[in-house]
This record gives sequence, structure tokens and C-alpha cells, in this order.
Amino acid sequence: MFTLAEVASLSDIQPTYRILKPWWDVFMDYLAVVMLMVAIFAGTMQLTKDQVVCLPVLQSTVSSKVQPDTSGKADFTTVETTTGQGEEASTRTVSFESAPTVTPDIFLSGATSSQYQSTESGQELKKEQKDSSGRKTNLDFQQYVFINQMCYHLALPWYSKYFPYLVLIHTIILIVSSNFWFKYPKTCSKIEHFVSILGKCFESPWTTKALSETACEDSEENKQRLTGAQSLPKYVSTSSDEGSPSASTPMITKSGFKFSADKPMIEIPSVTILDKKDGEQAKALFEKVRKFRAHVEDSDLIYKLYVGQTVIKTVKFIFILCYTANFVNTISFEHICNPKVEHLIGYTQFECTHNMAYMLKKLLISYISLICVYGFICLYTLFWLVRIPLKEYSFEKVREESSFSDIPDVKNDFAFLLHMVDQYDQLYSKRFGVFLSEVSENKLRGISLNHEWTYEKLRQHVSRNAQDKQELHLFMLSGVPDAVFDLTDLDVLKLELIPEAKITAKISQMTNLQELHLYHCPAKVEQTAFSFLRDHLRCLHVKFTDVAEIPAWVYLLKTLRELYLIGNLNSENNKMIGLESLRELRHLKILHVKSNLTKIPPNITDVAPHLTKLVIHNDGTKLVVLNSLKKMTNVAELELQNCELERIPHAIFSLSNLQELDLKSNSIRTIEEIISFQHLKRLTCLKLWHNKIVSIPSSITHIKNLESLYLSNNKLETLPAAVFSLQKLRCLDVSFNSIAVIPVEIGLLQNLQHFHITGNKVDVLPKQLFKCVKLRTLSLGQNCITSIPDKISQLLQLTYLELKGNCLDRLPVTLGQCQLLRKSGLVVEDHLFDALPSEVKEVLNQDTSIPFANGI
Repeated sequence: MFTLAEVASLSDIQPTYRILKPWWDVFMDYLAVVMLMVAIFAGTMQLTKDQVVCLPVLQSTVSSKVQPDTSGKADFTTVETTTGQGEEASTRTVSFESAPTVTPDIFLSGATSSQYQSTESGQELKKEQKDSSGRKTNLDFQQYVFINQMCYHLALPWYSKYFPYLVLIHTIILIVSSNFWFKYPKTCSKIEHFVSILGKCFESPWTTKALSETACEDSEENKQRLTGAQSLPKYVSTSSDEGSPSASTPMITKSGFKFSADKPMIEIPSVTILDKKDGEQAKALFEKVRKFRAHVEDSDLIYKLYVGQTVIKTVKFIFILCYTANFVNTISFEHICNPKVEHLIGYTQFECTHNMAYMLKKLLISYISLICVYGFICLYTLFWLVRIPLKEYSFEKVREESSFSDIPDVKNDFAFLLHMVDQYDQLYSKRFGVFLSEVSENKLRGISLNHEWTYEKLRQHVSRNAQDKQELHLFMLSGVPDAVFDLTDLDVLKLELIPEAKITAKISQMTNLQELHLYHCPAKVEQTAFSFLRDHLRCLHVKFTDVAEIPAWVYLLKTLRELYLIGNLNSENNKMIGLESLRELRHLKILHVKSNLTKIPPNITDVAPHLTKLVIHNDGTKLVVLNSLKKMTNVAELELQNCELERIPHAIFSLSNLQELDLKSNSIRTIEEIISFQHLKRLTCLKLWHNKIVSIPSSITHIKNLESLYLSNNKLETLPAAVFSLQKLRCLDVSFNSIAVIPVEIGLLQNLQHFHITGNKVDVLPKQLFKCVKLRTLSLGQNCITSIPDKISQLLQLTYLELKGNCLDRLPVTLGQCQLLRKSGLVVEDHLFDALPSEVKEVLNQDTSIPFANGI
């Protein structure tokens, strides 16, 4: 037999699970314990005291006469006994045989009654029986034991015998049904995780801080409402305080607040101080809650299991009540037993008493009462389960009572668990909701961020860029530290991969800030901050994955001069360009777009009247439609790189103010249209490098004002004489082609300063090359040149000479006469330089500052 404690352990659950036990489950658990006690008490009584006592029923008085045996050997002793049955009395004579033989109808069992030792013992027994009072039965102790056991199993109703065991089994089933959802593997892990997270959220200092700040904000608002104050608020609430704005809103509006650079913002001090350890724990909790929600909201297994076990308990209650009520009247104290063992005992009917009858009947009534209460609670539970949609949970009340208006509603098992927790204490759900709010998470990130990124630490990360400007680059942070806005002398601010970047009104302190970089950083700005950026920002770089990530306030920066957009500007169907109107950018001069365009966005024409430079870098997507270019009549610089162009677009010929054209990395094979450039009187720089051009048409002579011509990385084999008729040409780059001969007409380019022919097949340098006395850069590397003429000394302004990768065996001594050439500007093999005379090497190794300055 097991103890009560062992049975009760079936209903044991972790103490922390009590928050998921509503009052009806707790009440049913106590009822189950009481039923267990009833079962064990009844079972104990039955095992220790339960018995049936039976006596034979004597119908009439029977006189037994002694019949002598024919053999004369039998000796009988006659005993007369009197039994009473009601008011009637009868006398029966039972003959005891002292001889070994017995009558065939009645067998007297027992070791002492089978044979008598002598007549004297029979006489003594007769004397004792005559002395005793009451009716006598000729049964010994063993016969009574036998008949008691027979009648216990035959006459007693089965329910009286198995009542304790049935109660025990039913109670165990009810206990298991009540707690099965805590034990089932697929649900207990979720429940354990939920209870663990809920407890940590309830005890987290961040929860207390967040709710305390909400209470302070509410009291402050009430105070202002009661006093009717219309003055400036004491602090500027962040965008997250009001919930995340929609994508259509350009900035965070702050009604009743005017920008003032002279008045610093005053913040209400926090009610509690959150140290770094608590902050890290709270951030980990946010991540756990996010993952748990994603995991639990996908299914409703816990809800279905709880409903199922409640239905099972209800059906069990109905079943127990139906069959138990029928057996209440079957439990009685007296029973008539007909064991059909007359051939062994000599009696056909016995009257028996069950000593536990009254106790069992009381216990049964008590058990039925408990079961009824248990059943009514089950019915109430079912009513609760169907009364409200438990697979949906709304935090509307929490949103109304706090500043966290973005707490989302939850569903499925997550919602059901929160409904169960509400039956225990609604404060748990309220504190748990803090960790479902993005606003709350952003607040926490801001506090942790400000603790980590102090002014001193940010100052250490400030550097100077190529333009000698002070620059700060912040990468992969949870937000923008407040101390950033204290760097008042900062010129360039780069924010990269900061999804929750928020620019507050304190940016008005950064009076030197003119350039801002937002790389995958859809920053939000307050109204005052936007006003400052609109008036001060000159250059903006925005890098994005989807055009929707571009902050809407970008298109309202009226004083912006340079805008760089890097990302996918095509919509999903690749037919429309998802770019907002640029009409408000009235001072925009430079627009740089690096994307995958198939046509020039028509919105770019909004800035056409004042745009001077347009750069489009495609990722290899073919740019088909360029008609919008015709409207950009004021564009002076145009770059169309990697756009898979096969010819020079005709729309370019309408750009009368064009000065520089760059068509790098396209698929242009022929440039016969170059004759149309004669209408572009201001064109001075033409870059057709990294294409597939095989020849230069003679019509290039019509571009009279051309000063720079870049044709490197093409498939040219010759240089036509027409190129050298461009008298204003100062830079000619034909590197990495297949040119074998430098025409002698090159001497006509008296203004040539930079000549690049690296990576070709040139083997001889014409003497006319050295008539270009203004040459400062001469790149002759990776050719087949065998010697350098001594006339190179005529290039007095030469500062850079590349000769590496040729077939030279020596360098001319006259190199020392190139006054501005130094070793740092001479690219040649070391052994050739070492072979020069020492005086030449000394000249080349001299300090370059003074001669170079004089040359300039």
C-alpha cells in the first residue's frame, strides 16, 4: 500500500506554475486531495476492520433421535439446543458421533470434531452445552470462518468491497487530467519557458522603471491639464514615446514646440537608475520574448490540450455520478447469504452483518458530494473556455494606462497563457507587456547606448577625412548616442546600419555639420531637428536596400546641394521607379544615383533647372529610356557608368551646357555619333574608357574645345591623325589597347600635359613626342620599348615617368636634366635605376619640395 504523500505527488507541479492555476484549478486540486483522503481512509478501514459475521438461519425445531447401528458398534450422544427466530422457538437435537463413522448427509469437519477420544469427553461436552444458554448450532470455529468468507464474496455487493479502490482510481485520473498539460512534453517546455520569462519580466528593474516613468508622465500631463499651462514643455519626448510613425510621415511632429538653439532641452530625471548589468539582462529579455512569441503564436496546442482535459474531467464526473448514485442503497448492515454449501455446513441460509456498512455509506455520500462540487466547477471551466475567445489577447487596457501604445495583441497559445495568468494576477500581464513594446525596447537601448558611448569615447573615434574635415563614423549601434550631438565641431556624421536612429533637437548644437551619411539607416527626426537640417545640411548620402527605406524628410531639405542615393530604386514589378518627388530640393546641384535603373526616373526632371551634375552608376542593368535627359539643359557633368549602352545616347546631344561626359564601363563598339558633339560647344572632357571601341572616327576633329580624352581599356589598334588636331588637348589616355605605333603627329599637341599609353605594343618612341614640352605625366609602361631617346631631357616639367615592363637595358643619362623628376616619380626596374651614374642618381634623389615648387 502507498502513502497519501506518494499519491498526492501525482498532482505536484513546480511552485512557479501556480501563476497558471486559476482559482477553479486550485479548488479542484484541493477537492482531489480530499477525495484521496477518503479513498485511503476507506481502504485502510477495509483492510484492517472490514469483516462479515454470519449465523445460520434455523427454520424449525428438529429432534434428532439416536439410531443404533446394525452392527451395534455405534455410540451416540444426544444434545438438545434451542434457537430463537423472532418469537418462535424451536428445538433441535444434534447427535455427535463418537465413532469414526458419520452419517452420509452431514459431514462434521474439524480436527477435534471428526472423532472423539472417549465417551467421557462426550459426556463433558454435553455437560457444558447444558450449562450454556441460547440456541446452539452444531458448527465449530473453522466452519464459521469458512462461511464468513464465503458470504463476504457472495452476499456483499461488489461496490461495498471495491469502493475505496474505485475512489482512488477515479481521483488519480482526475488529478492526472488536471495537470497533464504541465507534463506533456510538447507543452511543458513551452510552459516552463513562458513561466521563466514571465518571472524575469515581473522582477526586472526595467519594468519598474518603465512603468514608473509612465506614471510620472501621466501625472505631469494631469498637472498641465489642471493648471491650463500653455508654456513650453520641460522635455522633448522622443518619437518612440508616441509610437512609431507611419512611413508616410516625413518627420516626428511636436505640436506647440518651437526651435531655439539658445535654450537647451531639459529632461525629467529617471525615477530609477538602471545599471549596465540590469540593462543587459533587460535587452536579453526583449530578445527572449520576441523569439518565444514567434515560437508559441504558431500553434494552439496548449489551448486544445487544456480544453481536452477539462472535457475529460467533465465526462468523468458525469460517469461517476451516474453509476455511484445507484449503489448508495445497496450498502446495508444486514445481508442474507445462500452459499449453497449445505453438504459441508448443514445449513442453506445465513444471516450476515457487515460491520463497515454505516461507515462506507457515509463515506460514499461524502464522496458523491465532493464529486458534485468538482463537476460543477468543471462545468464552470467549460463555460469560461467558450465565453470569451481565449485564443486572442488584447493589451488595450495596458496601452491606455501607459505610454506604450504599440504593444501588439497576441494570439493562439501565447494569448491563452496570458488569459490564464490574468486569473492569477493581472499585474503579471501588464509588466509582461512592457517587453512586447518596441517603444520600451528602444528606450532601453537608448539608456544602454548612452551609458556605453560617452562623450569621451565618441571624441576618440573622431578622425579627419581626405578633405581635412572632422568625421565620425558610427556602425551597427542600437541608436544614436545623445553625446554625439555634443560634438559641436563635427563636420561629417556617418551613421551605418542603425535601424532605430533618431535625430533629436540637440543636433541644433552641431553648427558645423554640413554632411550626413545614412547607410541602411532610416533615421527619424524631430520637427526641430528637421528645421535645423533643412537650413544647414549641404550634402547627404543615403544607402538603402529598398526605396521605401529613404526617409521622407530627405525630399524636403530645401538647402541641400548634393544628394547621393545608393540602392534599389526599382519597384517589385521593375516597371516603375519608386522615387519621391524631388521638387522641394530647390538648391540641389549634384545628384548621384547608384542603382539598377532601366530608365531615367522622371522625378529627376523636377531638379533639372538647377542640377549641374548627374551621375548614374548601374549594376549592369541596361539603361533603355533616356529621354528625360533632354530636359536637363543645365547639366555640366554627366556620368552614365555600367549601363550596358551600345551607342552614345542621342539625348546627350541636347545638353548644350555639357562640359564633361563619362560613359565608362558600357558596351559601346562604335562612336560614329561623335560628330554630333560639335553642337556641345562647352564639352571639354570626354571619357569613353572601358568599352569595346575599335576605331576613332576622323569626325572627332569637330570637338574643338576638347581638353581631355580617355579611351583606355578598349580595342584600338591605331591612333588616327585627327586626334592630334585637337590643339587644346591636355590629357590623352589610350592605355591598355593594342596600339603599336605612336604617330609622329603627336608633336602637334603643344598643350599636352598627360599622356598615358601603358599596356600597348609600342616599340619605338618618336622624337616628335618630346616636342610636347609641357608634358608632366608620361606613362609608357608594359610595352615593347627597347630604348629611351636622349631628347627626353627636353621635358623640363616632367614629374612622373613610367617605364616599367619594357625591354630596356639602360636609362638615358639625360634623365638628370628633367628638373622636376625625382625617384618617387620614376617607375622603373631597380637594376636600371642602379645602373645610372651616381651624379644622376643624386639629382633624382634630391628633396622634391623646392624644385617642384619652382616648377609649379
